[in-house]
Amino acid sequence: MESSIDESELKGGRDLDSIDHAILAALQSDGRLSNKELAAAVGLAPSSCLGRVRRLRQEAVILGFHADVSSEALGIGLQAMMSVRLERHRRDVVNAFRAHAWKQSEVIAVYHVGGAHDFLLHVAVRDSHHLRDLAMDAFTTRDEVAQIETHLIFEHRRKFQLPQYGS
Repeated sequence: MESSIDESELKGGRDLDSIDHAILAALQSDGRLSNKELAAAVGLAPSSCLGRVRRLRQEAVILGFHADVSSEALGIGLQAMMSVRLERHRRDVVNAFRAHAWKQSEVIAVYHVGGAHDFLLHVAVRDSHHLRDLAMDAFTTRDEVAQIETHLIFEHRRKFQLPQYGS
C-alpha cells in the first residue's frame, strides 16, 4: 500500500511523550485493540486516548493499519529479493524505475539503497517460472536496468514492533 504522505512532511524527533510511545507500542503489538482496551492499557480515559490516536494519525506518526495474511493462502509459493543496478543515476531515471517497480503486483516492497546495487525489490510469486517471467518481462527489458540479481528467500520473519528512540 502506497502512502499518500509526502516524505518531506515526515520528520524525526517528533514531540512524543511516554503515553504516545505506550499507545504506539500497544497498537504495533495488536492493531485490533478497541479504543476502550487501548485506553485501559495505557492508563487514559477513552476520550483522551481517542484524541491522541487521531493526532498521531493526523501527524503521520501512525501511517495505517494492516492485516498479516498467509502468503500460501494467496497462492504465493516463492518470495525473493531482487537486486537491481541502474545504468544511469539521474533523479528522473531513479524515480521512473521506482514507479515502474511499485506498479508490479508481485513487488511487495521497494528499497532504494546505496552500494553496489540501487534497488532491492521484495517480490512474491507463484513459483520459479513466475519469478523468471517477472525478471525477464518487467525488469531486464527496461533500458535503465544494467543488472539484476535474484536471491531466493527460504524463510523470513518480520518484526511488527519498531524500536522507539525517545521519551
